[in-house]
Formats: sequence, structure tokens, C-alpha cells
Amino acid sequence: MDLMYASTRDANVSVTASQAILKGLSDDGGLFVPKQIPALDVSLKELSGMTYQQTAYAVMKLFFTDFTEEELKSCIRAAYDDKFDTPQIAPLVNADGAYYLELFHGATIAFKDMALSILPHLLTTSARKNQVKNEIVILTATSGDTGKAALSGFADVAGTKIIVFYPKNGVSPIQEKQMVTQKGANTHVIGIHGNFDQAQTGVKQMFADKELEKELAAHGYQFSSANSINIGRLVPQIVYYVYAYARLLAKGEIEDGESINVTVPTGNFGNILAAYYAKHMGLPIAKLICASNENKVLYDFFETGTYDKNRDFMLTSSPSMDILISSNLERLIYRIAGNDAAKNAAFMKRLSDEGVYEITAEMKASLGDFYGNYASEQETAETIRDLYEKTGYVLDTHTAVAAAVYQKYRRQTNDAAKTVIASTASPFKFTRSVMNAIDPAYDAKGDFELADELSRIAKTAVPKAVEEIRTAEVLHKTECEVAQMPDAVKKFLGM
Repeated sequence: MDLMYASTRDANVSVTASQAILKGLSDDGGLFVPKQIPALDVSLKELSGMTYQQTAYAVMKLFFTDFTEEELKSCIRAAYDDKFDTPQIAPLVNADGAYYLELFHGATIAFKDMALSILPHLLTTSARKNQVKNEIVILTATSGDTGKAALSGFADVAGTKIIVFYPKNGVSPIQEKQMVTQKGANTHVIGIHGNFDQAQTGVKQMFADKELEKELAAHGYQFSSANSINIGRLVPQIVYYVYAYARLLAKGEIEDGESINVTVPTGNFGNILAAYYAKHMGLPIAKLICASNENKVLYDFFETGTYDKNRDFMLTSSPSMDILISSNLERLIYRIAGNDAAKNAAFMKRLSDEGVYEITAEMKASLGDFYGNYASEQETAETIRDLYEKTGYVLDTHTAVAAAVYQKYRRQTNDAAKTVIASTASPFKFTRSVMNAIDPAYDAKGDFELADELSRIAKTAVPKAVEEIRTAEVLHKTECEVAQMPDAVKKFLGM
């Protein structure tokens, strides 16, 4: 029996996994969600003996039921190969009593590689399954990491083009250099004069534009998404939480069935939602600790039940979390609203019209799985320095936000459950912020000098992703105003 996907905004929508992956976003503006979350059908003990690739198949086959075994295994083989610099794909490191799940061993040294190395294969397989003749145009907004990971995944993939919008002054120098040096005749990178929320809203508006859709079709194109709004991005993220638990069990760090906590640095809410889905598949996760930076819209939501984006947008040292509209939260709202599409659509309309909505007391009571808190810029820097001085282990700024919030949780609750912290990026991606946190004297050095110094103090080789861009030529120089985003797309596509 195929698992079908509904829209969070229209109760009448029902599509297969491959159709949901192809479309990215439902025609009504809603996100695709599985009609039920499937239960794991292998034991935790069996999982503890599996490789990452085997774990990926055990999880994904339950969600992507219209893929054949060979199709899905082929996608997994193509994704999780020597693009990753460790055969474990996502190793766990114990530092100062927490387990850091290192999700940055892929081609672009950020957690987005975990899903974006498989999405192109899922998408092209989905296109074949649904007899799609159009060329697929991946349209993506990025707060820093998704962009490069998507570009890397889709570069020169036949039958696709990829256009990435990023906030021109809202990403780290390394993040920007990674994107603007991207090779591939089918790739296009555009810096917008605005912030990430404006880029994301602009992309969503293009997806919803029926006239643009017709124009694209007339030229042989159709849009799809590589953002975490695409279910083909979200499901692969579930895998690494299952794998982390299985690794702890295999190492004898936990008993079979023992509950763990998971802490996730959170911006667009996809990464922590994946952990929530893993919990509801039967993985023994007790608390989902949602860590925000100074853009603490999610912390305020968990505290009050009111989601309010009407506030100052803060530029922080953890730019991938500089987000005020957490798109994937909609999937959680839909679920705690009793899978009521009309109710959810009303909340999202209020968010669009007024920038704020308030959930019911009953819905707020069902958020007990979550704990929310935030870390200031000072707390983030102190966490990096303290852990380095104590253990020699160096965190990036986003992971440091998570570690700081985890420490707050421990102090407030005395909960001593073993905890996995999602380590979402290599410190080499944010060298200036990381090195300044360790010692402000480092600020006098250049970005690549800092990478060499970080390599020395952390006793870790400079990642290939950083070495490659030291002298790489800038290939993408396009900038535009927010209102010009559709024109920039048409120009690249020759329309």
C-alpha cells in the first residue's frame, strides 16, 4: 500500500511520494506531509548493525513507497559515497558529556549535504516515473548552506537547471565564495538586496504564480524546490537521527530502548522536524531541544504559543539561522491542529496578512515534546571558547548555539539523559567568528590564514571544500532587487 502525501492547506490533495518530490510545494502554497508517519519495521538492535546506507534504505523505503527497491538503493548509493570524507558519513563525537553528530563531512561541509546529495537522484528518478518531459528548474532561497549544497548536488545533472537566491550581505565570506565560484553550465547564483526571509518569500511567490507557470511550460520548463520545504529534503534528514541512536547502541553508550534527547540549532525548522518525525516512527527520543540565536521567534513561540515575525531582523554569527519565517513549522502546526488543513491554512493566512498567529491552548499543550531557548552572541562565543579550552574540540557558531541552549536546559531541568547535538557545519565555514571567539586577536588575519590557524589549533586538516575556493574564479556576479527576482529567473532561462 503506497504512503500518500497531503497538503497542509488543502484536504483534497493526495499525491505519491515521487509527485510530492517533483512539485516541491503544493499548488495551494501548502507543504506536502505524509498522511501518516510510518513506524520503523526493524528493531533498534538490527539498526545498530547497519551502515549509514543500509539505515537510509530502512527509513526511506517507508516514506518513498512508490520507488522500487532498486530505484531507491541506486539513489542512496549515488548519494552516500566518497563525496563524504568518512565512511561513517555522520560520525558521533563525545565532547564534555554530549554527543556531537557531525553532519558536515560532505562536499560543502554543512548538514545540507546529508539530504542534498540524494535529492537530485530522487528528483530525476521521480521525473522518469511520472513521464515528465519538461526540464526541471530548481528554484531555491538560501540563508547560506542550502545554496552551495544544492548547487553542488545539481551541477551538470541532465534535465535540470538550478537558480539560487541569497541575501547579498547576509552570509559568511566562505559561504558566499563557495556559491559564487560554483561551476556547472546549469547553475546560476543571484545575490538579492534584502534578507533571507525576503528571498524565501520571493521564491514561494514564484511557485504560486500561475501565469509564470504557464510561461515556463511554454518554454519547456517547470519549477521544483531544493529547500527543506521539499519532502525529498526532509525524509533523508530523519535517517541521521536513527543512525545516531543506532551508533550509541552499537557502542554500548545506551541500553536498547533507552530514551535520549536531541538538540538542534534551528532556523527553518526542517532539521528538528526530522527528529520529531524520527521520534514518531518509534525512535526513543524524549525531549527535542530547539535552539535559536538572537532571532528567537521559535523560542518565543514555544514559550507563548504565539508566532510573531513582526520584529527586528538580527544579523548574527550563525547566519543560517537568521530567519523569522520558519517554513517547516507549518508541518508541525498542521499535525498539532489534528491534520486539519483548513485550520492550518487560516493560521498561515494570518501569518501572511498580519505577520502573527496564535495557536489554541489545546495545540500548545501538545508541544510537550519540545523545549525552546536561545543563545546570545556572547553566549555563543563563550561556548566555543569554553569547549575548546576544556577539550580541544572546536564548534562552529550554529552548533555552539545548540550547545549553549543544551547547557541552559540541563541547568533548568537537571535532566541527565544522554543527548545528541546536531553539529550542522564545520567550523571552517565560519572561521572568523569561530577564531574570534577563541581569541579576538585573530581578527587581524585574512579568512584563509584563519583557516590554516584553525587547522593548527584543532589538529584537523583544512577541508577540501575550503582548499578548493582559495584561488577559485568568481563565476556568478548577478545581483538584483527583491522585486526583480522573477525577471532574473526569466533572463537566465532565456525567456
